[in-house]
Amino acid sequence: MSLLTGSGAARPGGSPAPFDAALAALFADLGAVTVETPLLQRAEPYLDTAGEDLRRRIFLTRGEGGETLCLRPDFTIPVCLAHIEGAAGLPRRYAYNGPVFRQRRGEPAEFRQAGIENLGEENRAAADSQALAEALAALRACGLPEPAAVTVGDQALFEAFLTALDLPAGWQRRLVRCFGRDDLLEAALAALSREADSDPLDLDPAVRALLRGGDTVALAEHVRTLMDAGGLPPNRGRTPEEIAERLVEKMALANTRLRSTYLDRLRAFLALDCPLGEAPARLEAMEAQSGVEFGPALDLFRDRAASLGAAGVDLGPIRYRAAFGRTLDYYTGLVFEIAAAPGAEPLVGGGRYDRLVSYLGAPTPIPAVGFALDLDRIAAAMAAGGEGRP
Repeated sequence: MSLLTGSGAARPGGSPAPFDAALAALFADLGAVTVETPLLQRAEPYLDTAGEDLRRRIFLTRGEGGETLCLRPDFTIPVCLAHIEGAAGLPRRYAYNGPVFRQRRGEPAEFRQAGIENLGEENRAAADSQALAEALAALRACGLPEPAAVTVGDQALFEAFLTALDLPAGWQRRLVRCFGRDDLLEAALAALSREADSDPLDLDPAVRALLRGGDTVALAEHVRTLMDAGGLPPNRGRTPEEIAERLVEKMALANTRLRSTYLDRLRAFLALDCPLGEAPARLEAMEAQSGVEFGPALDLFRDRAASLGAAGVDLGPIRYRAAFGRTLDYYTGLVFEIAAAPGAEPLVGGGRYDRLVSYLGAPTPIPAVGFALDLDRIAAAMAAGGEGRP
């Protein structure tokens, strides 16, 4: 996270891209209502839901009332908040186009995004395939040749696999947080395969004894005593009970080891990388060989692939990577990125985020999926003859 004051990172500008009119026409034809959201947003929703990667890159400032604000780092959260505030009916499709602000290595921190958020469509397979098909149509509207690299992943399949392995809930949460971050996921798997350590957390002996005894009430009281002795006020940070609960979870994580056969199955799943058209059969074969059942997540995956094919989308350039995720924590199912060439920076990213809208304040859960185009990268790819940027 960067303080806005004195950052010097955001460039002036915000002039329309040459394909803005074409995108506006396409979005209108697709039935999306254009929505405007403020450049300055409350930071809390991003800090709570977007994940560590985005938290490190947003620009923060303070409001007159002391509240923490940020320059808009993406449109998904503001669009969802606008929908909640407007209490509009469902399903509802929103379009947007404007500047966002994030620190990006080697690229300007201000860049333009355009996209669609589809809220409330209960047929998830149809809505997912529609989002990917419309993202490809948006690139064509910009005048970009058909992309050579389309990658899809599915967090719901990963979560279903973890559930089938019967890992402790704490480990499942940790691995889900690592999904899409290869280095973090590999470190977590390495921790699961290590021999147990007699004192994996290097704890104070009294704390370790209380943890092993399972007395969380006594542990919380001991933490309270340590906080009092250290002069830590009780109204700052976590409570003793929250700290005790976190210590119990950390001890459980540190002492959990995954049987080598299960670890091999998990690694085999994460290594799956194949054309999307082959993926349902490959996943079904993995179920039969490993005894792990994906359940409804595989049914949705299969229906989504069939829906894409029925919509006339060429599945040839689309690859499914089981380990592929995106670095925003609010995704729950399909995730995808589209690039002009393999290894290039993504021009489009999107996915499903079924838990986000209710977390932000909607009275009931709302299924949601969307995509965002990076208009600056698209312009650069067109200027380079469609080759993209490594």
